Amino acid sequence: MSEQTVLVEVRNSVGHLTLNRPAGLNALNLDMVRQLRSQLDVWLQDDGIKAVVLRANGEKAFCAGGDIRGLYDSYLAGDGMYMTFFREEYALDQLIHAYPKPVLALMDGFVLGGGMGLAQAASHRVITERVKMGMPETGIGYFPDVGGSYFLPRLEGAIGQYLGVTGTHIRAADALYCGLADHCLGSELIGEFDEALNQLDWSAEPAKDLDQLLNKRASQKIPGSEIKAMRSAIDHHFSQPDMHRIRASLAAEECPAFQDWAERTLAAIDAKSPLAMCVTLELLRQGRELTLADCFALELYLDSQWFADGDIMEGVRALIVDKDKNPHWNPPTLAEVDPARVAAFFAGFEPGQAAERA
Repeated sequence: MSEQTVLVEVRNSVGHLTLNRPAGLNALNLDMVRQLRSQLDVWLQDDGIKAVVLRANGEKAFCAGGDIRGLYDSYLAGDGMYMTFFREEYALDQLIHAYPKPVLALMDGFVLGGGMGLAQAASHRVITERVKMGMPETGIGYFPDVGGSYFLPRLEGAIGQYLGVTGTHIRAADALYCGLADHCLGSELIGEFDEALNQLDWSAEPAKDLDQLLNKRASQKIPGSEIKAMRSAIDHHFSQPDMHRIRASLAAEECPAFQDWAERTLAAIDAKSPLAMCVTLELLRQGRELTLADCFALELYLDSQWFADGDIMEGVRALIVDKDKNPHWNPPTLAEVDPARVAAFFAGFEPGQAAERA
């Protein structure tokens, strides 16, 4: 069992899918995506399965994204696997979004990138107090995908732009405040929660059964949200129409309560790929008006261009392969990003047709 990357178990009419690459922070590879999809397809047809629980082994991570190094190697090899991965990963996420049975994502530790794609697709998003959640793609010269173009711009105010552009990791209180999680369950209570699931007397409405169980055992609000404290500043700065003005607005912050945060945010922005941040901002702007399916289609459309024309190969080289932590972004500064180059990535995209073209 320990050699399997996805563990499958059924208890009391609940299908449990456990990501089982703890040494790799449960990062998703193509085999894991296919295992998850296959089992969900089987349970979809099984009337004996009332609900599904997605979880992971180890305390460090639910899922710290996709196997980025594998995608990097695939592009260099010219084998096309990287695009196959994106197509199948996005299809898995879309299946979970539309799954007719409740899907509970039980998240502990890091929930990043591809892990967010799984979690935000689930009907019941349950975190522990140890969670660290985020979409850090711009840090490797990429953009928020796995449906990020759909769920980020639908957060209140400019929170989605802030999280998408900066890649900020948020903790449990922030996840609940932002609407990226529904309940927080103390990590010491996971065993009790599992036992309660094992004993649950299912009715004709499994989603309501899960709601009642969670309402008894988990919190929907906890104090200490940093984003709540910074909310007015986030909305002011990250509602600016482009990255140049976002940066200038942050640099002009004069309120003592927000200056430290503004300085830290500026430092974060200055470390990210300028091109990736500009494309991310446009992606979120367009995603706000698109259906879920079209958001995934647009992300795939960008994927088909990004490894050749974006910054991801340099980001992965610097941060994961050579580990010199000195990426040479192209261009190196926000001031040098040509708006026409950003627009070119989106040119020709037509909702409902991009998936076939990519």
